[in-house]
Amino acid sequence: MRVLSVVGNRPQFVKSAPLSEAFRNAGIDEVVLHTGQHYDPELSQVFFDDLELAPPAHRLEAGSGTHARQTARMLPGIEDAIRAEEPDVVLVSGDTNSTLAGGLVAAKLHVPVAHVEAGLRSFDRRMPEEVNRVLVDALSSALFAPSDVAVANLRREGIVEGVRQVGDVMADANRRLSPLARERSTALEDAGVEPGRYVVLTLHREANTTAEPLRAVAAGLAAHEEPVVFPAHPRTTAALAAGAIGLPAHVRVLPPLGYLDFAALASQARVVATDSGGIQKEAYWYGVPCVTLRDTTEWVETIEAGWNRLVGTDPVEIAAALADPPRAAERPELYGDGHAAERIAGHLGTMGRR
Repeated sequence: MRVLSVVGNRPQFVKSAPLSEAFRNAGIDEVVLHTGQHYDPELSQVFFDDLELAPPAHRLEAGSGTHARQTARMLPGIEDAIRAEEPDVVLVSGDTNSTLAGGLVAAKLHVPVAHVEAGLRSFDRRMPEEVNRVLVDALSSALFAPSDVAVANLRREGIVEGVRQVGDVMADANRRLSPLARERSTALEDAGVEPGRYVVLTLHREANTTAEPLRAVAAGLAAHEEPVVFPAHPRTTAALAAGAIGLPAHVRVLPPLGYLDFAALASQARVVATDSGGIQKEAYWYGVPCVTLRDTTEWVETIEAGWNRLVGTDPVEIAAALADPPRAAERPELYGDGHAAERIAGHLGTMGRR
């Protein structure tokens, strides 16, 4: 059986590590296509190096731009790769423009689509990621959901065929790779911080990288004197410069980090502040409270468990949450047991034998 895996950004590179291993163990021939959605070396090649991933067989140059234009630039290259490789299944993951482009082309060419992280919903259609999720789930033949909540979301939309609750592939990667981070990384020393005595900040979503929300976040951080380590996404760095927005002196701005360095920082922080979906989960698995700089989240279980709080970009709420972050007495296991990739490989192998 042959699978064409479409990847393009940080979370997808991380998911590739356990998936590729599971495919090899199951005798599945995987061909990887990198769309170029994340094209900066700090957001792309460093993850291939950190995670010891094989170079992609196909590499596109989607580049930056509006969501529609970026997605459109991916389509011809994905079509060429599908026609050349003749895969049995096209596998897409998450909710990016790469996810949507891979799903669209495969469906048009009548190749089954397998969606990893199916069924996630923030119920906010203003988010491009939410639109991508809904569309790809509607196109997919195999829908690998990370939780019972995701399965229920699909059922409410009338999608029941091909749905399997397998857990979260990111949990697989986290269990295997996070112990290595503390052994190999010098990120805390490089940033000049001590375990449990700093905040990790990430901020990259389109809605948060304009002048008004950036100024609000800066104001929230100004009310908090603890060191803040901020690996800045290129989009955010450009927006800060364009708006002439200064950050408080205790915010230590770093270039984007690889998986191991970021895992070392996030796992030893006192609190994580982020607008990333994946990092909300990672913080939970590390046992680090999370303050989410959004009004909605697709990872609602972390809120319900008492380890995550939505604060939007209100500076007063940001400052209050950083001072007194959410930390429940218990931390139940969420999103699987670390064997999601194996289950996905098993199900795909069954599809290939039909």
